[in-house]
Amino acid sequence: MRAQSSATTATAIAVTAPREHRSFGIWMAALGVTAFSLTFPSTAWGLESFGPWSLVAVRGVLAALVAGGCLLVLRVRLPDRKHLPGLAVVAAGVVFGFPLLTTLALQTSTTSHAAVVVGLLPLTTAACSALRMGHRPSRRFWLAALAGAAAVLAFTVGQSGGALTAADGYLFAALLVCAAGYTEGGRLARVMPGWQVIGWALVLCLPLSVPAAVLALSYEPVHLTWHGVTGLLWVSVVSQFLGLVVWYRGMAAIGIPKASQLQLAQPLLTLVWSALLLGEHLTAAAPLTAVAVLVCIAVTQRS
Repeated sequence: MRAQSSATTATAIAVTAPREHRSFGIWMAALGVTAFSLTFPSTAWGLESFGPWSLVAVRGVLAALVAGGCLLVLRVRLPDRKHLPGLAVVAAGVVFGFPLLTTLALQTSTTSHAAVVVGLLPLTTAACSALRMGHRPSRRFWLAALAGAAAVLAFTVGQSGGALTAADGYLFAALLVCAAGYTEGGRLARVMPGWQVIGWALVLCLPLSVPAAVLALSYEPVHLTWHGVTGLLWVSVVSQFLGLVVWYRGMAAIGIPKASQLQLAQPLLTLVWSALLLGEHLTAAAPLTAVAVLVCIAVTQRS
């Protein structure tokens, strides 16, 4: 009986462990999405005090100092040389490219309009993942992803009046570089802790971000306000480091394509924060779009 009980317990653990692992990954990815949903409103706040180049450079320096401090205190050894190209892609896409391009876009675009880039990001990340890592999601996965992206696009474009702005060029470029950074970061998070992936990527950027911050601050005026400082701290510590830590952990647990689909909810969250924090108008279409997106996320998670 004891042997049978042990066998039953072992079987139960084998069955439930992957499910628990997936649930943990979903929660980690969802926490990252929540953190990212405040990035655009926080960036808008930061632009009240800093110029676009100053804001991007200073956030990179602050995030690198936090990440570097964690790496130093925990005595994490240097990454293997074979991982340096992947870390460079993460740095170029997530640490430098996406923050700079979206910050430049937000100078002339509302946060609700800029959220369109986040609505397209799951599809771009899934496609980039398929090309880079050989993933082949099912047809139902792609149909649900396309439906969710279409719902988000219809909502966000409707919010902006359907007009395309000069900032769209920055947003679409940001979409591509961020998808590459997410894909490479998710791949690296399978062989090293996710927080180390973004931590080393931030530290690798210090030789560029420190001189850039000094140069930008010398040319762009700074008018410190409560909003500006709060926005800077959020995009530096949370969006640039802590949010990516849990995001890469989630991607490593449930896979890049499925984790990326959770981002379908990010534009809606961003619109809510924009209404609450920036006073942007939110139409009655929001709850209908939210339901459609949640249904699409549920389908992708079961595909």
